[in-house]
Amino acid sequence: MGRKRKPGTEWMPQRVYKTPYAYQYHPASGGSITLCSLNASQRLVWKRYEEELSRLEMKAGSFAELVNDFFKSKSFSKLAPRTQNDYSSYGTKVLKVFGKMSCASISPKNIRMYMDKRGVKSEVQANREHSFMSKVFGWGYERGIVTINPCLKVHKFTEQSRTRYITDQEYYAVLNCASPMLQAAMEISYCCAARQGDVLALKRSDLQDEGIYIKQGKTNKEQIKRWNPRLKAAIELVLANQLVKSMKWVMSDEEGNHISATRLRHWYTAAKVEATSKHPNLKFDFTFHDIKAKSISDYEGNKQEFSGHKTAAQVAVYDRKIKVVDTNE
Repeated sequence: MGRKRKPGTEWMPQRVYKTPYAYQYHPASGGSITLCSLNASQRLVWKRYEEELSRLEMKAGSFAELVNDFFKSKSFSKLAPRTQNDYSSYGTKVLKVFGKMSCASISPKNIRMYMDKRGVKSEVQANREHSFMSKVFGWGYERGIVTINPCLKVHKFTEQSRTRYITDQEYYAVLNCASPMLQAAMEISYCCAARQGDVLALKRSDLQDEGIYIKQGKTNKEQIKRWNPRLKAAIELVLANQLVKSMKWVMSDEEGNHISATRLRHWYTAAKVEATSKHPNLKFDFTFHDIKAKSISDYEGNKQEFSGHKTAAQVAVYDRKIKVVDTNE
């Protein structure tokens, strides 16, 4: 049992002490680490303590160290912003399990066990986290940091592509229950076959004479989506409903700041709930991302050029409208 803290120091983390000049952390392994000056807040002391504790736990050769090095690498900085955010999220998940393990001790068996357990809740997320780990190990292998990539021969779960096509009746039922900002976001997504993240990322400078400039966050594909009356109406709607005129963002909140994906999802969910009560005969089991699929499915021209996808196979994932074909007479 440790010694009782002196009065007034009960709030301090374990092994943290006050010196005449600073707060110091004395790890069990020995030595001392200065955290911050004596005039620092309790919150800052705890923050610095947790940072140093995390750093000490990131032992040389651990998977946590490899992930940290990857996140600091030029390879990571070259990835699309959306991919960087996704990788950061996946990293948080896998480090809870593998972070303290040495890279050399992680085997295909460990990866398989993780996949099976993670797949109970979400096979798709298990696959994404598998891909992230494989990317990190592959990066380390090419640089001589690790000797194998234990993910290579571990099979992912078979994923079924979404086939949900939003009918016009379903789309307009939700659109008519949406707030003006959500209406504009849905219409921009439909007109441009744009992802939710790309709609929210639109800047005032992207509104050009020929159309809307969009750089896809996932693929970095650059396009100018030509103006048409419907797209112009969507932009006019969103700008007319900005409570504070943002000089930067097209989709902005009441303070002129960037609207978050979480907030848009909240609006979208609320609109679907209202639409369900008004139209109990319709199904609303579709996501905002399915609007992009509806857009590509409905487009009459070159779908690959319109969508900006690199391959026909990628386009096929989004082309979900059942075709009506002629019959023999």
